[in-house]
Amino acid sequence: MATRPPVGMPKLTRRSRILLIVGGLALLALLLGSRLVGTYVNWLWYREVDASNVYSTMVLTRIALFFIVGIVVAGAVAGSLAVAYRNRPVFVPVASEDDPLARYRSTVVARVRLFGIGIPALIGLIAGATAQADWRIVQLFLNGGDFGRADPEFGNDAGFYVFDLPFYNWLIGWGFVILGLSFVAAAVTHYLFGGIRVAGRGGQFTTAARVQLAATAGVFILVKAVDYFFDRYNVLLDGRNDLFTGASYTDLNAVMPAKLILMSIAVFCAIAFFAAIVLRNLLLPAIALVLLIVSGILVGSAWPALLERFSVAPNAIQKEALSIERNMAETKYAYGLTEKDVTYIDYEGSAEVTAEEAANDKATMPNVRLLDPTVLNRTFTQQQQRRNFYGFPEQLDIDRYTVDGKKQDYIVALREINTAALAENQQNWISKHLVFTHGNGFVAAPANTVQAAAEQAGGQGGYPRYTVSDTTTQGEIEVDQPRVYYGELVTEYAIVGSPSSGNSEYNGEYDTATETHRYQGEGGVPVDNLFNRVAFGLHHGEENFVFSDVIGEGSKIMYNRNPTERVEKKAPWLTVDGDPYPAVIDGRIKWIVDGYTTTKNFPYAQKTQLGEAIETTRSGLPRIADTQISYIRNSVKATVDAYDGTVDLYTFDEQDPMLKAWKSIFPGTVKPKSEISDELAEHFRYPEDMFKVQRELLAKYHVTDPGTFFSNEDRWSVPSDPTVQGAGGDANQPPYYILAADPRNPDSAEPQFQLTSVLTPFRRQFMSAFVSASSDPENYGTITVRRLPGETQTRGPQLVQNDFLSSSEVSREINILTQQNTRVIYGNLLTLPVAEGLIYVEPVYIERTGQESSFPQLNRVLVYHGGKVGYDSTLKGALEQVLGEGAGESAAEQVEGDPSIDESDGQPDQQEPEQQPEEPAEPSGDANAQMREAADEMQAAAEKLFQARREGDYQAEAEALQELEAARDKYNNAKDSG
Repeated sequence: MATRPPVGMPKLTRRSRILLIVGGLALLALLLGSRLVGTYVNWLWYREVDASNVYSTMVLTRIALFFIVGIVVAGAVAGSLAVAYRNRPVFVPVASEDDPLARYRSTVVARVRLFGIGIPALIGLIAGATAQADWRIVQLFLNGGDFGRADPEFGNDAGFYVFDLPFYNWLIGWGFVILGLSFVAAAVTHYLFGGIRVAGRGGQFTTAARVQLAATAGVFILVKAVDYFFDRYNVLLDGRNDLFTGASYTDLNAVMPAKLILMSIAVFCAIAFFAAIVLRNLLLPAIALVLLIVSGILVGSAWPALLERFSVAPNAIQKEALSIERNMAETKYAYGLTEKDVTYIDYEGSAEVTAEEAANDKATMPNVRLLDPTVLNRTFTQQQQRRNFYGFPEQLDIDRYTVDGKKQDYIVALREINTAALAENQQNWISKHLVFTHGNGFVAAPANTVQAAAEQAGGQGGYPRYTVSDTTTQGEIEVDQPRVYYGELVTEYAIVGSPSSGNSEYNGEYDTATETHRYQGEGGVPVDNLFNRVAFGLHHGEENFVFSDVIGEGSKIMYNRNPTERVEKKAPWLTVDGDPYPAVIDGRIKWIVDGYTTTKNFPYAQKTQLGEAIETTRSGLPRIADTQISYIRNSVKATVDAYDGTVDLYTFDEQDPMLKAWKSIFPGTVKPKSEISDELAEHFRYPEDMFKVQRELLAKYHVTDPGTFFSNEDRWSVPSDPTVQGAGGDANQPPYYILAADPRNPDSAEPQFQLTSVLTPFRRQFMSAFVSASSDPENYGTITVRRLPGETQTRGPQLVQNDFLSSSEVSREINILTQQNTRVIYGNLLTLPVAEGLIYVEPVYIERTGQESSFPQLNRVLVYHGGKVGYDSTLKGALEQVLGEGAGESAAEQVEGDPSIDESDGQPDQQEPEQQPEEPAEPSGDANAQMREAADEMQAAAEKLFQARREGDYQAEAEALQELEAARDKYNNAKDSG
């Protein structure tokens, strides 16, 4: 029968081919050009921070993986296609005149090289681009070492699971990909050219097709056998039990033996496929494949499920005891919670603290923190901003300094440039990138004192007592170079060091004739040559780099200016803490950033979602990616100079095997611990994010008995934050930095800077433990857990907050304040161990509503102890209400003074008129009496109003509202007349 000749693909004209080639080259140039420019810009940045080897190692490793994996995958696919094509049948049977494969066959035959090279090349490109992202796995395999700790099941060093096993899993995964693609390529080719025909009973295979496909399938199943072997080790990293990570009883007694059985069956199945090459029969491999599938279901799934259901579940405590014990031991090691790291102290907690004991406490009580760094951002901004383009981070920081021989903690922040706040007429390119380039000043306020403000409705208020070091003055904490080019608020690049004849930077020096400055530091990448100007112009899509006359000799560009981002880029193998903080070190401002080495492959250690563990209501910080970890060490302390951007990485945990591996990969990047100066070490804080992870685990892993762990009968939990309005009680209470007595030496008068948190019984609101981690250099990192008796129902944060708000005096005054267009803000609720008892302290702030320039000020201090609530304008007064006369003798006093005066330089803050807070004038004596009388009337009217609402008496409610309004008018009139 005559057949219709196949129809080929339409041919392109010569002109069309040329246009397509030119268009393709242009598109390739755009893609590669952008990538090359970005690579060059990155290389310049790494060279600036003295980390060229980091970038070159990353790039070369990625390139090597791209080509190696791409070539192997492309070669395997190309080889499979070539073998199948060369062994195609000489005569291709045609099923009918309308055979749909004829057209495709003719197309392939006409363009054999295009399909034979193009398809593998495309697949190779995709595979290489995917593989290059796994450079960390390969580098750790090549440079990893031992942990010196063997796993409890196989006896392998933990380094095998952290460094080697991920690489073996990676190789096995790519083995499946290569063989799977090769099998598909061969099958499609044989089918297209008649080597495989589906017509007839069971279909037909040519000898070449049978041999090639059987051999490929046999090798694929051999790789699966290898996968079964290594899966036994993977069980130690995951397991099937929701209660703990690691191999459970079922895993040890069913899953692992099943893996060996399935491995043996897989080897037999592979042999059967290889035998099909000689026997010319696919029945044997088909039977073997069915056996492997059925065995996977019965041995790999059904047997473990039956064992779990009928043997383990009824006797879980006894059956899982060994696995839980292993999990507890490895988790404590992996997260730094061993007996060497954590000290447990039995603490009464409910003891009555006397006035004499509080007065004699010289470490904790004088340093009670009244300023909350999560509340005072707008207060700092309004009182210390000075210009609209300056700003402070959303969350301020806490650090300690020794001034005049006395150590105390300070709320600290940098007056940073905030280009997002520039006015409309300041949004041009020159202003954003060449004029407003940097901040100016280190601002600090003692955390335990406030500066008295004028009398406010509802009581005495207070502001931070600032000490400022900038280009015009020196405060208590002296700074040699107060200009801030690198900080948390900067999002734009800056061009600095422009010629003096050009456009100089704004400097904010208010007491001099000029307010301009030319950068003289080492930071930045030169842009005073045409090549770099063109490169950065292309990178940012900004022609002004090339055509602006302002950029000239000595000009440099600063980019990647956020301290966290700089550390992450210089050390891409670190997990960086979300809260960098500024410190004055040897007269220079440096950002201190904590870096963690982490892995999710530590055997038997509990896996933790990092993002979930560190989430709190008040953080307001950039969050760490929610990755899964089973090991963490604060192995690196990093600093970023706020003036020149220098990034220094210091070894902090010299025993960490992961850090040793990374130092081997990037030699010279991390400095030895011996180079950490004493002054720098004095400002190291125990990192908050790591502490949050550890307290989550301490809540479960403080127990030592596997049965207790399994039953959760002594489980603790992190309490929800009781002070955040609208939080819904879901988010965890954040830990707090405090300066207090050493928990291991409570009689010492020398305070210790520590990070603290309370823990409560699981889903209950009483206290179970008080956890603190020391930040002092002498015993940095020591964790102390004051464990309260289980039967003692000492009130936890939520119950204490309820007692605060249900106090008649507190609720009455707060209700009056809210009636006066005043917002009440509850500060951090601090738990302070004093003389075997617990004292709770909480600052209360007020803020006027409806005014853009309003900001919080300290109004009252709440104190709780022994069922009593103290509420006063000073800590001293509130303590004495609770503990008795003289209890507040050691508490820090408020400072009298005008809050608009910066005591560090004696000059009023020069704020923009629209930002200047409205300060009430000091009333006269008569007006003062009238205001007090009106306040009493408002209080009485408010009580009458609440009573009427409780009783549902609408007439009485209306009368009370009228009385309240009249009393408020009387108060305002008296204030205005005063």
